[in-house]
Amino acid sequence: MDTEFEPSDFDWLTLDADEDVLWADTPHPYSLVPVLVVGIPLSLFVIGIPLVVGAYLSFKNTNYVVTSDALYKKTGVLSRNVQRIEFDKVQDTSYSQSFLGAQFGFGSVNISTAGGSGIEMSFQNVSEPQSLQTLVNERLKRRGGRDSESEGKAAVLDDILAELRAIREAVESGDGVSASATTPGDSPTDDASESVESSDFDFDQSVTDER
Repeated sequence: MDTEFEPSDFDWLTLDADEDVLWADTPHPYSLVPVLVVGIPLSLFVIGIPLVVGAYLSFKNTNYVVTSDALYKKTGVLSRNVQRIEFDKVQDTSYSQSFLGAQFGFGSVNISTAGGSGIEMSFQNVSEPQSLQTLVNERLKRRGGRDSESEGKAAVLDDILAELRAIREAVESGDGVSASATTPGDSPTDDASESVESSDFDFDQSVTDER
């Protein structure tokens, strides 16, 4: 698997600021062997020449890239087709090898997405397909772990907000009860004023009787 990358190799690729290239490769050269076996004899009749040239151009213009966020596949000879699948959408991975691929160490890694129908992306004839599948699966696990951690933090924050709301409602309801229980007629000041006035009146009446 390739670990050294040149910026010129990815002039077709647009990455986010925090997105890093983890793996990049092209189809294995030995994947051209079946085409050459058939095409070279046919080239004597001119039919094989377009077959060989087309296979070679397709081989040279096919690139596969795995980044920290997504999977990329570029194809096309006269035109350019770039396919991108984020890890959040990847549902399943698998790899397969033909007899020739098993002998020379290349095969295809297939990517299925959630809600998709069958294989959505295939890295065909890449070196060490099992290692590539392992890399993709490891990235999936890391992304899943981050999502679970984020969901856990969000749940804790929701619980804290719920408790704060409950405390606020309890405080507000308590203030309402205490305010409604107290009336102007029941204030201590009013009782005191009434008792003072009654005693003054009784004192004045007793003095009048003695006279």
